[in-house]
Amino acid sequence: MNLIYNSEQYSVVEYGADADHDALRFGGYEITDKSVRREWFIGGPLALNFRKDVTDLIATEPSMEEIDDFLGQFDSYMAQSVLLH
Repeated sequence: MNLIYNSEQYSVVEYGADADHDALRFGGYEITDKSVRREWFIGGPLALNFRKDVTDLIATEPSMEEIDDFLGQFDSYMAQSVLLH
């Protein structure tokens, strides 16, 4: 587990690939929206797509606001309440 992004609005934790667990076969990401205390876990092929999109975004040297805007597109998927973090 590795915290790869942390702002006032969002945090992103990356989980390494683990062949013994289907959800982590390609690794995974947990995106947390701190303002509404909700999170979403991305695993499997979606994790590969997310990793590519993040790599493309980072190549543009974005500001923190631009990264938060990118992560904001996932807000509607965040249904899991954050109870303890």
